[in-house]
Amino acid sequence: MSLLSFVKSLLISSELDEQINRIRKPIGTLGYDPWGYNNEAVKFGFSLVKPIYEKYFRTEAHGVDHIPAEGPVLIIGNHSGQLPIDGILVGYALASRKKTPRIPRAMIERFFPTVPWLGNLLNEVGAVLGDPVNCARMLANNEAIIVFPEGVRGSGKLYRDRYKLQRFGSGFMHLAMKYNAAVVPVGVVGCEETIPAIANIKPLAKTLGVPYAPLALPIVLPAKVHLNFGPPMYFEGGDLSDAEIDKRVEKVKTQINRLIEKGLTERKRLF
Repeated sequence: MSLLSFVKSLLISSELDEQINRIRKPIGTLGYDPWGYNNEAVKFGFSLVKPIYEKYFRTEAHGVDHIPAEGPVLIIGNHSGQLPIDGILVGYALASRKKTPRIPRAMIERFFPTVPWLGNLLNEVGAVLGDPVNCARMLANNEAIIVFPEGVRGSGKLYRDRYKLQRFGSGFMHLAMKYNAAVVPVGVVGCEETIPAIANIKPLAKTLGVPYAPLALPIVLPAKVHLNFGPPMYFEGGDLSDAEIDKRVEKVKTQINRLIEKGLTERKRLF
């Protein structure tokens, strides 16, 4: 038995192995799709995230079945927590649901692929550079995609601004209209408390070439996380003005705000 096979036998149960195998992806003969996704890497990632999802953050996901079982989907949520913990938890919730699980793709910031090894690893577990062309091609391929329209404005928020949605980009709406993709809003509560930042050291961020340099504890706190998914929203295509596009974006943003409020109401304690 090779070392890889031995490690796989320790980490990956036969049940998990079968579950990932039955979630069909258009992968080539070498085991990768055009964006670097790899089934075996996902199995390892899945097994590592499971205890984090269930034990560390004690995640509760409500309404995950609102995500359609097939076809192009944009899962749109609020971004928070300095690190992409929110995207990992949302992805696991969908991939682990009992009926018609799906492995979503996540749009990531341009900074991550510049880190040695990290970019390739993220690609293998389903993440893709947050580029409109990538997103469009995956929607055409009937993928479910996690998008945080706040971008670094959301993930780099300070603790005093927690659960205050920042400006949304409108790119996701243009793509939803063009590809007739379902837009599923999700409100994430808890990730704001995982790495609370009290300041952003902008000169340091500029020197390091990173989006932000938060002044925060160097640990990830075990905040309890609530994920609330709303019913899918559909938007017909057409030649709309920027103002009309913005109104549609605001409709999605309003639903996310309501889901955040629901999560805050459900939450009995931070940890």
